[in-house]
Amino acid sequence: MTMPIPEPQRGFLEQIISRLKKDDRLLGVAIGGSYLSGEMDEYSDLDLIIVVADAYYQQVLHERKLFANHSGSLLAAFTGEHVGEPRLLICLYENPLLHVDFKFLVLEDFKIDRVENPIVLWEKDNLLTLVIKDNPRNYPPLDLQWVEDRFWVWVHYGATKLGRGELFEAIDFLSFIRGQVLAPLAKMQAGLLPRGVRNFETELPHLLADFRQTIPMKYDSFEIAKAFQHSIYLYRQFREGLNKPELVVHSSAETASMQYLQTVIDAFR
Repeated sequence: MTMPIPEPQRGFLEQIISRLKKDDRLLGVAIGGSYLSGEMDEYSDLDLIIVVADAYYQQVLHERKLFANHSGSLLAAFTGEHVGEPRLLICLYENPLLHVDFKFLVLEDFKIDRVENPIVLWEKDNLLTLVIKDNPRNYPPLDLQWVEDRFWVWVHYGATKLGRGELFEAIDFLSFIRGQVLAPLAKMQAGLLPRGVRNFETELPHLLADFRQTIPMKYDSFEIAKAFQHSIYLYRQFREGLNKPELVVHSSAETASMQYLQTVIDAFR
C-alpha cells in the first residue's frame, strides 16, 4: 500500500487482505476510488475489486453476502442494480462504522471493465499487475458534443416541470445539470478530471459563488427559474471557454428552448 490510509480503513484492509489471501478461489484484490488520488480521509469509503478465478466466479457471486459477512461486523449489504452494476455489493460495517464496496470480476473483466488503474493490494502470480500494465485506463473525458446534442432538450424538459408546478422535479433536474454537465465542464476547463461535483469546493473554490446561483434559495417558482437561467448561462460560458471549433452548436434548439423557458417564466407573473 503506497498511499497513506487513515483509520478505520487501514485496520479493515489489513484484516480482510489477510483473510482473502487464504481463499483459493481468488486471484487478487485491488483498490480504487479516493485511494488513487491520495484524497482518502476518515470519511472515505473503500472501493475494492475482488478478482475471482473463472471456475469459481458464479459460486462466489452467489455467496457474496456470506463473503461480506465473513469480512467484518456487517450491518447491511445490497447489490448495485440501482447504479447499473449487479456485480457490486455495497456494505456497511460496524466497529468501526465503515462503507465498503466490493466489485466481483473475473480476470477478463478486469482487463476492460475499468475507468482507472487501481492499486493492487494482493495478487497471485502478478496477474492483476500485468493486466493493468497491458491494458491501461484513463478516466473518460466528458464529450462536449454529447452534451450539446442533449442540453437544449434537457432545458425544455426542465421547463415543462417548472411550468407544470412540479417544483421538486425541477429542483432535481437542476442537480442533474450541475453534477452531470456544469461541474464536469468546469473541471475540464481547469485541466481536472471531470468527476462531477466531487471535491468541487476544494478544487474550484473561485467558482463557488457562480455555482451557488444554480441552487434555488427557496422552494419558489421564481427562485427555481433564476437557478435555471444561471445554469444555462454557465453552460454557455463553458461551451465558449472550452473553444472547440469542431463543435456543432444546435442554435435552433437553443433558441426554441430558451423562448419556451421564458414563456413559462412569464406565466408566473
